[in-house]
Amino acid sequence: MAEIIMKAKPVVDELVEHIEARIDALHKKGFSPKLGILRVGAREDDLSYERMALRRAEAMGIEAEVFEMPEDVTQEQMFEKIAQINADDSIHGCLMFRPLPPHLEEQPLCDALLRGKDIDANSRESLADIYGDIPCFCPSTAEACIRLLNFYKIPIAGKKVVVVGRSLVIGKPVAMMLLRRNATVTMCHSRTEDLPATMRAADIVICATGRAKAYGPECFAPGQTVIDVGINFADGKMCGDVDFDAVEPIVHAITPVPGGTGSVTTNTTLEHVVVAAEIAAGIRPSMN
Repeated sequence: MAEIIMKAKPVVDELVEHIEARIDALHKKGFSPKLGILRVGAREDDLSYERMALRRAEAMGIEAEVFEMPEDVTQEQMFEKIAQINADDSIHGCLMFRPLPPHLEEQPLCDALLRGKDIDANSRESLADIYGDIPCFCPSTAEACIRLLNFYKIPIAGKKVVVVGRSLVIGKPVAMMLLRRNATVTMCHSRTEDLPATMRAADIVICATGRAKAYGPECFAPGQTVIDVGINFADGKMCGDVDFDAVEPIVHAITPVPGGTGSVTTNTTLEHVVVAAEIAAGIRPSMN
């Protein structure tokens, strides 16, 4: 059995304690942090994350507004909505759910969001800052992975890390964040030859492909730490990319789904909203 089940709750409890004190300071200055959520359609994974974010925001005293766009929304309508969010000074940070429907050109829409409100690093400008080691908002899921490793005292420096998945949402940015912490990172994907052998050779494995229970015991070895970023639904239940029941007895530490990276990601997003509000209030000089 795994020695450590890397549950989100203690990580979140520690984070929320710090966030709530900062929200109180903002309220005293007449600022109320506010999150805008821009969603196209009604994908179940988006709705699940949205419900969690709204519950957590309300509990912490962060305002939130959902901008729901129809599945057949046009590119121009999306640009107009993003311009509206950019112009609304009451909204300090915006979370746009991705992927967008295939008829929309995603990257120009991501780039249209103001850098100061781009709390999940959707734009190329924000991503360039990550690669250039410039202070910025990092993607919340990638930051959640680092937070979990730090909280559970899993060493990163000098360790071999395999990241399965190369998306701009998680795979590529988390690889850069791990490199910044002196890990040796291997990125894997659908064309990687003998993927299970590559995964077994790592100290830390991060799975971020969005394929339900795609990685079983043949992909893991004793002593490893496994971060499962996947949020999938199979047989009506939420599950990760890793077959938890089969893998948990093998490895040293593993995140469950649900109860792992998801809620840490949500609360990291809300912390980014608070940081953006602190910058607007003059409490904090920058994202650093």
